Amino acid sequence: MPKDSRRQTDLSLHTLCKKIGIVSNRKSASDYDDDMKRAKSLGIDAFALNIGVDPYTDQQLQLAYESAANNQMKVFLSFDFNWWHTDQATAVGQKIAQYAGKPAQLLVDNKVFVSSFAGDGIDVAVLRAAVGRSIFFAPNFHPAYGTDISTVDGLLNWMAWPNNGNNKAPTPNHMVSVADGDREYANALGGKAYIAPVSPWFFTHFGPEVSYSKNWNFPSDLLWFNRWNEILALKPRFIEIVTWNDYGESHYIGPLNSPHTDDGASKWVNDMPHDGWLDISKPYIAAFKAGESSPNHHISSDELVYWYRPAPRGVNCDSTDTCMVPANNGSGNYFMGRPDGWQSMADSVFVVSLLTSPAKVQVNSGGTIYNYDAPAGASAKEVPMGVGAQSFAVIRGGKSILSGTSLKEIINGCVCGLYNFNAYAESLIGYSTPCSPIFKYKQQFAKSSPKFRVSKPNWRW
Repeated sequence: MPKDSRRQTDLSLHTLCKKIGIVSNRKSASDYDDDMKRAKSLGIDAFALNIGVDPYTDQQLQLAYESAANNQMKVFLSFDFNWWHTDQATAVGQKIAQYAGKPAQLLVDNKVFVSSFAGDGIDVAVLRAAVGRSIFFAPNFHPAYGTDISTVDGLLNWMAWPNNGNNKAPTPNHMVSVADGDREYANALGGKAYIAPVSPWFFTHFGPEVSYSKNWNFPSDLLWFNRWNEILALKPRFIEIVTWNDYGESHYIGPLNSPHTDDGASKWVNDMPHDGWLDISKPYIAAFKAGESSPNHHISSDELVYWYRPAPRGVNCDSTDTCMVPANNGSGNYFMGRPDGWQSMADSVFVVSLLTSPAKVQVNSGGTIYNYDAPAGASAKEVPMGVGAQSFAVIRGGKSILSGTSLKEIINGCVCGLYNFNAYAESLIGYSTPCSPIFKYKQQFAKSSPKFRVSKPNWRW
């Protein structure tokens, strides 16, 4: 793995500022600073800035590049071909050239690093010529589409969730794991660089209020924990976390109070932080960079991370849900009522223990108590979901070293009248020196401002 952090990266996270489309309201480089600092504190090397063709794109790119330089971070362009077109190779190359010389530009093997979302069929030779300097081109092309591997330096796999092979939740007869995708890309690349995806969740629920209506989920449950362990075994050259701020698809790991506009996703994102998932990533990132197969050496204090959906999957919200009417389905991604794939989600509470030594863990889900032994290091458990309050404790030597009740109860009903299959992910954290444990984060709320489209600068990690 590359070690020169000034030029190369072991880790590239897709903080789908998918939304320079949803960060169009940022006014200065300092508006990006908290994101940069928080990512850096986790061991992340670079943000992918996934861009469309909006009039504010260049302004936001200038600010993001400036903030990255001020915070000793790296960034790179990722072209979203929902908005760019494959006949724009020259324009894509010119955009790369516009930012290639900036101090915060990520270089890999002394080449300007560039990626994409989709883009199969673009003339890569024309693109490279338009840049006018060497690039490390690792787009999200698809081996099944007959990609000419000789034209790229690597490939990004975006499909970070178990699926049916056709961008939907798996079925008993059609199951494609994320590891299956790893193998497909590795076989096609023949030793060239692979950017492996890591993502915690997927749920989207846009109805007729937007032009890109879509309503489905992928089974996610313990995906975040299991996928990190796969990554440590796989040892790819790069990884990309999907995503930092794609609230519309619920795979954000960044904070809800990071400045952004709202495309309507706040209906299922308000008061649904994912901060606990950030905490899990830190020891795994450190282990990945060290080439280790376990994160356990990088756990220096006790922490309990938990997540769950706000309601059982079987609640009936047909009378109030916003996806109960016909909507644009040009993409084939819109389904009325519950999200397509809803049956694939378990009615469980998921718990990851990050422990310095073995302990007992107690989960009280809606009044039913579950006790189990957790080993030192990172381990995971799921218990049946119970309606009501959710409480957690870690007990060692007969004493409670971590305990608390979540701020979010599970209800046997419809949150804001919706089928909400997003997750609430938080944590209890201890200290490496004796101290009272605390909840690491408080409830947060997504800001509601004008709409944002679901694909613009994505920041990818």
